[in-house]
Amino acid sequence: MIFRAVEDADLIRQATRGNVESFNLLVSRWEKRVYNYLLRITANREDALDLTQDAFLKAYQNLRKLDDPGRFAPWLYRIAHNEAYSMFRKRKPQTDVDQIEPEATQTKITVGGSSVFPIELSLAVASALDRLSVDQREAVVLKIYQGFKFEEMAEILSCPVSTIKSRLYTALELLKIELAPIKARGVS
Repeated sequence: MIFRAVEDADLIRQATRGNVESFNLLVSRWEKRVYNYLLRITANREDALDLTQDAFLKAYQNLRKLDDPGRFAPWLYRIAHNEAYSMFRKRKPQTDVDQIEPEATQTKITVGGSSVFPIELSLAVASALDRLSVDQREAVVLKIYQGFKFEEMAEILSCPVSTIKSRLYTALELLKIELAPIKARGVS
């Protein structure tokens, strides 16, 4: 991971000197993770794609303002976070879990003698995440799905580490309660 951070830092330095190909390499490394983060926050593929493009455009335009190339990931996620919240302010979220199209797969997962369709499990988790407040959901996504440290999350969300921990632990407790019926059926 340290080697990768050095590589990113080198690409950032080259991109700030006008090397567009270096920035394109950064985009190819980070776009899937940023897209997945935004997808979990917005619950809409088109919005997540548009916001990902907007975030990278803003990152390119402001790359010279990044003081420490080693802090690229939190800086980039902060831009993505700001883009998502700008969109939320402009319009009310319109996606509901009931509107999510089930995938074509109908393979069953068997755990503890009980079977569940993967789509059922995915929808249960998505539904449980949707019941969280936006702040709690974002804390879960950044920590669990994206693997950020608490200090990085605090930088991305512009709030104290103690607030991040409170949001995350409250959210995890709510998810545990929400998903308990599925675990009781044998999926853990």
